[in-house]
Amino acid sequence: MDRASGVLLHPTSFPSRFGTGDLGHEAYQFVDWLAAAGQSYWQVLPLNPVDAGYSPYQSPSSFAGNPLLISLEKLVEEELLTPEELDQAAIAGAYGSGSASFELAFERKMPLLHRAAERFHHLHEDHELQVAFRSFCSAQAGWLDQMALFEALKSANAGRPWTTWTHLVDRWHYAGPEAMTVLQEPIFVAKFQQFIFFRQWNELRAYARNKGILIIGDVPIYVAHDSADVWSNRRFFQLNEAGQALQVAGVPPDYFSATGQLWNNPVYDWRALEEDEYRWWARRLQAVMEAVDLVRLDHFRGFEAYWSVPAGHLTAEQGTWVTGPGHRLFDALRRQLKVPSGMTRLPIIAEDLGTITAQVDELRLSFGLPGMKVLQFMIAENDPFQPQEFPPESICYTGTHDNDTTVGWFQSHVEPFNDRMDRLRQRLEHMSEDIAWDLIAVAWKSRSNIAIVPLQDLLSLPAAARMNTPGTFGASARNWIWQYAPGVLTKDLADRLQQLTVANHRFLGDRPPQF
Repeated sequence: MDRASGVLLHPTSFPSRFGTGDLGHEAYQFVDWLAAAGQSYWQVLPLNPVDAGYSPYQSPSSFAGNPLLISLEKLVEEELLTPEELDQAAIAGAYGSGSASFELAFERKMPLLHRAAERFHHLHEDHELQVAFRSFCSAQAGWLDQMALFEALKSANAGRPWTTWTHLVDRWHYAGPEAMTVLQEPIFVAKFQQFIFFRQWNELRAYARNKGILIIGDVPIYVAHDSADVWSNRRFFQLNEAGQALQVAGVPPDYFSATGQLWNNPVYDWRALEEDEYRWWARRLQAVMEAVDLVRLDHFRGFEAYWSVPAGHLTAEQGTWVTGPGHRLFDALRRQLKVPSGMTRLPIIAEDLGTITAQVDELRLSFGLPGMKVLQFMIAENDPFQPQEFPPESICYTGTHDNDTTVGWFQSHVEPFNDRMDRLRQRLEHMSEDIAWDLIAVAWKSRSNIAIVPLQDLLSLPAAARMNTPGTFGASARNWIWQYAPGVLTKDLADRLQQLTVANHRFLGDRPPQF
């Protein structure tokens, strides 16, 4: 594993005229800036569609891409939209507002994506786009057909959860015999959107690789109950005959919440998955591995043992630990997954945060998976803080998307100010007036072969720029909406980060890192 570094930033955080960041011009500018800053990795959150809470970790499909990330400008280049249509759809004041608006993005972008689909439909069958579309649909049919049908049925049933559908379905809420005919148009539109998303994403990824930058993706351990994944694979989840969850996922009380985190995802029926040789999990990971270079596997400890809460509880306090699939799952994945050429192990980073036992460590190490070191957590703990002794096979972060920004963390820390300063002086070689860059320097100097920093910390931003606060929901939580301001990715900032990268032997030029 090469010694290298990178930046964590989700594409929704790009400035945009259309409510959320996308895969257009701003994304390419960001990649250019990463290259100028001497970085080798761009880490993103899950790229899947989002639900009403905007969380990329609660998606109606764990295989699909988020249509809101589609660049409308690139559809103009494909002559599927016009510049005038984009100007009419632009949201006044959105560009540079600092916040995404998923509601307005959906309201403005989705009609244009439907219009682009209509124009695409009238292209000659020999048109390059039509040929590529047919190839995409054939190659991805294993998940695409069910996802598109699920989306069309959900729309036909007024957006209600699949367990309450009555229109165009049978008594078990599966598609009725007439559904494919009646829903032909929305099924086509859903497939078109996925085709365009992955076309644009793959172009951006290739551009990044040519600059020497690899992309780290993210796979949540669980999937949403109201999803194509659960609807079409019910036997792999602990559900009753009506399709409702019997047990739901979460974590016990922890750093983030005194009552634990109740995620409410249905937990897996691991016995049924094992009887199927874990092929659903292999297909899921393979799909992500085809879209990114490395995969951060969220809540890795849940594969050794997971926190299971009886459905209906309001907090996660009443859960119990249940043994997970452990070695059996990863043995199956190692057999079934197509590992990229030149790699000797699975391209997986284990998110090994939270309640970690010796058994979790043993599982991770048995398969050669690097773990994570988060400086904010480690400084707050009483254990020895020795970044120079971190395992080389690890990824060091100042914080993750679930942490406060480093500035916000420093300003709101529960310790009295003098105690906090004493602790930091003991744990940091050097303290300046910029605590964020002090921690960045620690991460870059650490023994971890990969160091990652959220863009918010590079910009020394306060708590208002936090991406997510675990256990909080609703508009007041302001999760997932942060966007950076236009013009902040300056040459001076790139030069500063490159100098730190070179000084700590993490600079690889335009050569992609070896993992």
